[in-house]
Amino acid sequence: LLFALIFAATAIFAQSPLAGGGTQLNAGFGLSGWGVPVYVGLDFGLGRDVTVGGELSYRSYKENWNNGHYDHSVIGISGNLNYHFNYILEIPRDWDLYAGLNVGYYVFRNPDDYEGTQNSQLGVAGQIGGRYYFTDTVGINLEFGGGNAFSGGKLGVSVKL
Repeated sequence: LLFALIFAATAIFAQSPLAGGGTQLNAGFGLSGWGVPVYVGLDFGLGRDVTVGGELSYRSYKENWNNGHYDHSVIGISGNLNYHFNYILEIPRDWDLYAGLNVGYYVFRNPDDYEGTQNSQLGVAGQIGGRYYFTDTVGINLEFGGGNAFSGGKLGVSVKL
């Protein structure tokens, strides 16, 4: 009986918040030195500890360069793969701690008379993040990473579908 209770307690508290086959919508704002990016994405549970996802992002910013004022925008499409540490670290299910890699393509839109070097590019980066779920389906997320369109991190809302 004691063994069964311990097993049940472990199963309750040591689960990844997004189960295999589950889907989660993420949206929010980024942290960047060049404007405030916005993003929307979907994550799909591949198994107990692994998710794969896709994301669209947009940001615009103004730049003073070479005695001119320029308006820029960046549109990004990226994919990510994350490992969730809830099971191996026995984290309660209302929390989610993860780390992973992302790869994306970022399209820079510059004015025709801009002579700078900001061109469309492929980006590869790593991220580490966490979520706290207020309910079984709605949570807040904070993620840090570098080398992508956010150059620092992002803050948003996650909703399990």
